[in-house]
Amino acid sequence: MPLFKIMTPERKARITQVLNYRQPDIAVILENVHDPHNISAVMRTADSVGVQDVFILNTKIPRHKKFGKKSSASAAGWLSVHHFDDAEKCFDVLKKRYENIFATHLSSEAQSLYDLNLVDSCALVFGNEHSGVSEEALKYCTGNFIVPQVGMVQSLNISVACAVSLYEAFRQRNLAGKYLHSKLPETRRAELCEKWGLPAENE
Repeated sequence: MPLFKIMTPERKARITQVLNYRQPDIAVILENVHDPHNISAVMRTADSVGVQDVFILNTKIPRHKKFGKKSSASAAGWLSVHHFDDAEKCFDVLKKRYENIFATHLSSEAQSLYDLNLVDSCALVFGNEHSGVSEEALKYCTGNFIVPQVGMVQSLNISVACAVSLYEAFRQRNLAGKYLHSKLPETRRAELCEKWGLPAENE
């Protein structure tokens, strides 16, 4: 069912603009994130920077029935949310869609977020609130990164870490001109138009 039954000219223009900004070659993966409020916060950030695809991988916890408060969870309606309960199947899909898969993980090989190339095709993996990205997921990733910090508490809430990371991606992509022209394939754009209730351009 379309998100909106009544399509005013103003809403049509807004949705068209949002579609033009969507970035099909970057995604977020949330692995075993317990708090649905964290998930809804990530979704709002993803929508705000034009990320369309959010993958939710639950291998250790049940699938969430809903995401946080209604006002926050409303972002989910504008996103393509993909649920997986098998890491191998999830990352098989990711490897076919994205050139690089970067995980937030402190290791000797970890790069600073600000040294990553987030302009090219990539997926960003964020682990759960307590143990981070699992070893199982890390083996599928092409690199690790950290958000630089200079405080005593060397950790960030997952939704904050994701927001910082996505806005760095936004900064890099904006400078590279990736928001100047629509990047969505025509078939994908048509699917979202139908989902969001936007009439076809010839209607």
